[in-house]
Amino acid sequence: MIFSEQKVAQMAAYFLQKRGGRMAYLKLMKLLYLADRESMDRYSAPMSHDTHVSMPQGPVLSATYNLITGQIQSPVWRSWVASEANYEVSLTRDASNLDLLDDLSDADLEIMDHVWEQFGHMNRWDLVQFTHDHLPEWIDPRGSSSPINPRAVFRALGKNEQQAELLTRELFERKSLGRAVSELI
Repeated sequence: MIFSEQKVAQMAAYFLQKRGGRMAYLKLMKLLYLADRESMDRYSAPMSHDTHVSMPQGPVLSATYNLITGQIQSPVWRSWVASEANYEVSLTRDASNLDLLDDLSDADLEIMDHVWEQFGHMNRWDLVQFTHDHLPEWIDPRGSSSPINPRAVFRALGKNEQQAELLTRELFERKSLGRAVSELI
Protein backbone atom coordinates (compact mmCIF):
# COMPACT_ATOMS: atom_id res chain seq x y z
CA MET A 1 0.00 0.00 0.00
CA ILE A 2 1.08 3.56 -0.64
CA PHE A 3 0.22 6.91 0.87
CA SER A 4 -3.07 8.37 -0.34
CA GLU A 5 -3.90 12.06 0.04
CA GLN A 6 -7.56 11.20 -0.44
CA LYS A 7 -7.55 8.72 2.44
CA VAL A 8 -5.79 11.03 4.91
CA ALA A 9 -8.06 13.89 3.86
CA GLN A 10 -11.07 11.69 4.63
CA MET A 11 -9.50 10.59 7.93
CA ALA A 12 -9.02 14.26 8.84
CA ALA A 13 -12.58 15.08 7.75
CA TYR A 14 -13.96 12.30 9.93
CA PHE A 15 -12.20 13.61 13.02
CA LEU A 16 -13.11 17.20 12.18
CA GLN A 17 -16.77 16.23 11.80
CA LYS A 18 -16.68 14.62 15.25
CA ARG A 19 -15.23 17.86 16.68
CA GLY A 20 -17.89 20.09 15.08
CA GLY A 21 -15.94 20.97 11.93
CA ARG A 22 -12.90 22.77 13.36
CA MET A 23 -9.88 22.01 15.57
CA ALA A 24 -6.26 22.87 16.21
CA TYR A 25 -4.14 21.17 13.60
CA LEU A 26 -1.79 19.94 16.32
CA LYS A 27 -4.65 17.99 17.89
CA LEU A 28 -5.67 16.63 14.49
CA MET A 29 -2.10 15.47 13.80
CA LYS A 30 -2.00 13.60 17.11
CA LEU A 31 -5.36 11.92 16.47
CA LEU A 32 -4.26 10.85 12.99
CA TYR A 33 -1.01 9.40 14.34
CA LEU A 34 -2.85 7.58 17.13
CA ALA A 35 -5.26 6.10 14.55
CA ASP A 36 -2.30 4.89 12.46
CA ARG A 37 -0.71 3.39 15.56
CA GLU A 38 -3.94 1.64 16.58
CA SER A 39 -4.23 0.23 13.06
CA MET A 40 -0.68 -1.12 13.37
CA ASP A 41 -1.66 -2.75 16.66
CA ARG A 42 -4.82 -4.35 15.29
CA TYR A 43 -3.89 -5.10 11.68
CA SER A 44 -0.08 -4.81 11.52
CA ALA A 45 -0.29 -1.91 9.07
CA PRO A 46 -0.87 1.83 9.40
CA MET A 47 -4.11 3.22 8.06
CA SER A 48 -2.52 6.15 6.21
CA HIS A 49 0.66 4.50 4.92
CA ASP A 50 2.33 7.84 5.60
CA THR A 51 5.85 8.05 7.02
CA HIS A 52 5.96 8.54 10.79
CA VAL A 53 8.38 11.10 12.21
CA SER A 54 9.29 12.44 15.63
CA MET A 55 8.94 16.20 15.87
CA PRO A 56 9.32 18.43 18.93
CA GLN A 57 5.59 18.27 19.70
CA GLY A 58 5.44 14.47 19.32
CA PRO A 59 4.99 11.96 16.51
CA VAL A 60 3.30 13.01 13.27
CA LEU A 61 2.47 11.71 9.82
CA SER A 62 5.06 13.40 7.62
CA ALA A 63 3.27 14.04 4.31
CA THR A 64 0.02 14.76 6.16
CA TYR A 65 1.82 17.38 8.25
CA ASN A 66 3.01 18.98 5.01
CA LEU A 67 -0.57 19.00 3.69
CA ILE A 68 -1.93 20.56 6.89
CA THR A 69 0.73 23.26 7.02
CA GLY A 70 0.42 24.06 3.31
CA GLN A 71 3.94 22.94 2.41
CA ILE A 72 2.27 20.63 -0.11
CA GLN A 73 -0.56 22.19 -2.10
CA SER A 74 -3.24 19.64 -2.85
CA PRO A 75 -6.69 20.13 -4.37
CA VAL A 76 -7.65 16.73 -2.92
CA TRP A 77 -6.75 17.85 0.62
CA ARG A 78 -8.39 21.27 0.17
CA SER A 79 -11.60 19.59 -1.03
CA TRP A 80 -11.99 18.35 2.57
CA VAL A 81 -9.83 20.51 4.85
CA ALA A 82 -9.03 24.23 4.97
CA SER A 83 -6.35 26.03 6.96
CA GLU A 84 -7.64 28.68 9.34
CA ALA A 85 -6.09 31.33 11.57
CA ASN A 86 -4.48 30.40 14.90
CA TYR A 87 -3.12 27.05 13.66
CA GLU A 88 -6.56 25.57 13.16
CA VAL A 89 -8.14 23.61 10.33
CA SER A 90 -11.78 23.23 9.36
CA LEU A 91 -13.99 21.13 7.13
CA THR A 92 -14.70 22.53 3.70
CA ARG A 93 -17.80 20.36 3.32
CA ASP A 94 -20.09 18.20 5.38
CA ALA A 95 -18.57 14.81 6.25
CA SER A 96 -21.50 13.37 8.17
CA ASN A 97 -22.56 11.18 5.22
CA LEU A 98 -20.21 8.20 5.55
CA ASP A 99 -20.85 7.24 1.92
CA LEU A 100 -18.73 10.26 0.96
CA LEU A 101 -15.83 8.86 2.97
CA ASP A 102 -15.42 5.97 0.56
CA ASP A 103 -11.67 5.53 1.09
CA LEU A 104 -12.32 4.56 4.72
CA SER A 105 -13.25 0.99 5.54
CA ASP A 106 -15.52 -0.06 8.38
CA ALA A 107 -12.36 -1.16 10.23
CA ASP A 108 -10.83 2.31 9.70
CA LEU A 109 -13.97 3.98 11.07
CA GLU A 110 -13.99 1.64 14.05
CA ILE A 111 -10.38 2.53 14.84
CA MET A 112 -11.03 6.25 14.50
CA ASP A 113 -14.10 5.98 16.74
CA HIS A 114 -11.95 4.17 19.32
CA VAL A 115 -9.24 6.85 19.12
CA TRP A 116 -11.86 9.61 19.40
CA GLU A 117 -13.43 7.97 22.47
CA GLN A 118 -10.01 7.73 24.13
CA PHE A 119 -8.51 11.06 23.11
CA GLY A 120 -11.13 13.34 21.55
CA HIS A 121 -11.82 15.08 24.86
CA MET A 122 -8.16 16.05 25.29
CA ASN A 123 -6.84 19.42 24.13
CA ARG A 124 -3.80 19.69 21.86
CA TRP A 125 -1.31 20.22 24.70
CA ASP A 126 -2.68 17.27 26.68
CA LEU A 127 -2.22 15.14 23.57
CA VAL A 128 1.33 16.39 23.09
CA GLN A 129 2.10 15.50 26.70
CA PHE A 130 0.45 12.10 26.30
CA THR A 131 2.53 11.27 23.22
CA HIS A 132 5.71 12.37 24.99
CA ASP A 133 4.94 10.34 28.10
CA HIS A 134 3.31 7.19 26.68
CA LEU A 135 4.64 6.53 23.18
CA PRO A 136 8.20 5.20 23.53
CA GLU A 137 8.75 5.25 19.76
CA TRP A 138 8.82 9.07 19.95
CA ILE A 139 12.32 10.39 20.60
CA ASP A 140 12.81 14.14 21.03
CA PRO A 141 14.48 15.33 17.81
CA ARG A 142 15.77 18.49 19.56
CA GLY A 143 14.06 21.03 17.32
CA SER A 144 14.24 19.01 14.11
CA SER A 145 12.53 15.82 12.96
CA SER A 146 13.64 12.23 12.75
CA PRO A 147 12.02 9.15 11.21
CA ILE A 148 10.22 6.66 13.41
CA ASN A 149 11.04 3.13 12.34
CA PRO A 150 7.90 0.95 12.23
CA ARG A 151 9.91 -1.64 14.19
CA ALA A 152 10.00 0.81 17.12
CA VAL A 153 6.20 1.19 16.96
CA PHE A 154 5.68 -2.58 16.89
CA ARG A 155 8.06 -2.99 19.83
CA ALA A 156 6.21 -0.27 21.75
CA LEU A 157 2.97 -2.14 21.01
CA GLY A 158 4.36 -5.22 22.74
CA LYS A 159 5.76 -7.27 19.88
CA ASN A 160 9.04 -9.06 20.51
CA GLU A 161 12.08 -8.14 18.41
CA GLN A 162 11.57 -11.00 15.94
CA GLN A 163 7.86 -10.19 15.43
CA ALA A 164 8.62 -6.49 15.08
CA GLU A 165 11.31 -7.18 12.48
CA LEU A 166 9.03 -9.49 10.48
CA LEU A 167 6.11 -7.02 10.53
CA THR A 168 8.41 -4.17 9.51
CA ARG A 169 9.78 -6.20 6.61
CA GLU A 170 6.23 -7.06 5.48
CA LEU A 171 5.28 -3.37 5.58
CA PHE A 172 8.32 -2.45 3.48
CA GLU A 173 7.52 -5.17 0.94
CA ARG A 174 3.87 -4.07 0.65
CA LYS A 175 4.93 -0.45 0.22
CA SER A 176 7.47 -1.41 -2.46
CA LEU A 177 4.86 -3.50 -4.27
CA GLY A 178 2.34 -0.66 -4.04
CA ARG A 179 4.82 1.78 -5.57
CA ALA A 180 5.64 -0.64 -8.38
CA VAL A 181 1.96 -1.15 -9.18
CA SER A 182 1.24 2.60 -9.12
CA GLU A 183 4.10 3.18 -11.60
CA LEU A 184 2.51 0.67 -13.98
CA ILE A 185 -0.85 2.44 -13.93
